[in-house]
Amino acid sequence: MSKFNSKILHAYFICGSQDLPAGKTLPDIVEEALKAGITAFQFRDKGAGSTLKPQDRLPMAQKLHQLCQKYKVPFFIDDDVELAQKVHAEGIHVGQSDEAITQVVAEVGKQMIVGYSCSTLAEVQQANQITGIDYYGSGPIFTTHSKADADPEIGTTGLSQLIHHTSRPIVAIGGIRVPDLPAIAQTGVAGASVISMIAQSKNIKQTVKAMLTAPWQY
Repeated sequence: MSKFNSKILHAYFICGSQDLPAGKTLPDIVEEALKAGITAFQFRDKGAGSTLKPQDRLPMAQKLHQLCQKYKVPFFIDDDVELAQKVHAEGIHVGQSDEAITQVVAEVGKQMIVGYSCSTLAEVQQANQITGIDYYGSGPIFTTHSKADADPEIGTTGLSQLIHHTSRPIVAIGGIRVPDLPAIAQTGVAGASVISMIAQSKNIKQTVKAMLTAPWQY
């Protein structure tokens, strides 16, 4: 079983083929982020901009997992328990509209780290009653263009409210930029999960360093 440590949430990178800048491949950008020091990586390939064919998802996941293993960074799969099992991922992350969280915990909770998206107080309070969830992904903190179906932004005030109602670590997500990191860290959140901030960065090393040196309280 992959042992969960909240420090892996400090610099959590999420990416899929739909998030790539021109001229870069997914393995290229993931390895660049791994070299820079990201603490976790989630393979999330979905949406209208995805260029991966269904038959290419498994080989790509295997390749990305091998890269993560090389740098000793936990590899997460978004919303696909079967794929996560096939590649022996360290973790799985599911959203409110994805596979039922209780079913996911029952299937892989003893083998993988389980992350769950919770954006409202009601969702957090309901999730608090479920055994086997390791962390919550909460947001969007700010307006994001990386997810077409994103919820309304909750801001740092909304994030603080969620943190006060759970003992589980929360990783912030959604529209986060480097200058926002100190204010986000002040809420008591465990880290930031980002897509565009790293994928579209002109200097990934510098961007990841800002994430790693933010004053996280976990």
